[in-house]
Amino acid sequence: MVDMHLYAAFLVAAFALCITPGPDMMFIVAMGGRGGPTAGVMAAFGVACAMLVHAIAAALGLSALFLTLPTLYHVLRWAGAAYLLYLAVKAFRDRSVPGEEGAPTRSGMRRAFWQGAVTNLLNPKVILFNVAFLPQFVDPSLGHVQGQFLLLGVTLVVMGFLWDGFVGLLSGRLAGVLRRSARVNRALNIVSGTVFTGLAVRLAASPK
Repeated sequence: MVDMHLYAAFLVAAFALCITPGPDMMFIVAMGGRGGPTAGVMAAFGVACAMLVHAIAAALGLSALFLTLPTLYHVLRWAGAAYLLYLAVKAFRDRSVPGEEGAPTRSGMRRAFWQGAVTNLLNPKVILFNVAFLPQFVDPSLGHVQGQFLLLGVTLVVMGFLWDGFVGLLSGRLAGVLRRSARVNRALNIVSGTVFTGLAVRLAASPK
């Protein structure tokens, strides 16, 4: 179904992409720093699920719409930037006391998951990345082009989640130790808000 030489090259390229710090990783680190290890892992899982949606869209050819409909690209870009700014405001306004929230709740885990998923889904550059990256490792002569796209996409999603989940877990645990101080807790919220703001500005300012 796939060219194994191409697939091996894809694994190397995908691994390099996964471990290279980028917007998704910075977002997950901020979520872990703000909400603890569970929030970090759930944010990573949300990002992974959104990446799977992007991979399926690429396999079906839907992602190519962004190449012919620039307006759709910009609408999604500004929506993503606005959502990141919303998260930044929430972080800046957070005055919770360390330890008062107790163990992670289901609603908190769901919130971290959806924030990760929505942030990734509203980033049109991720969609364009799939359009540009995945086809390089697809061999149309083997047939089952959509199946090849899906295999590559799922592989990238799994690799990304394993790495991002580890990063979210680690950042959450480190932040958990630091959050024993109310002053440090406040500083971490400010750092998280700054990260969200920076990602929003990056998304809004970057051209297609």
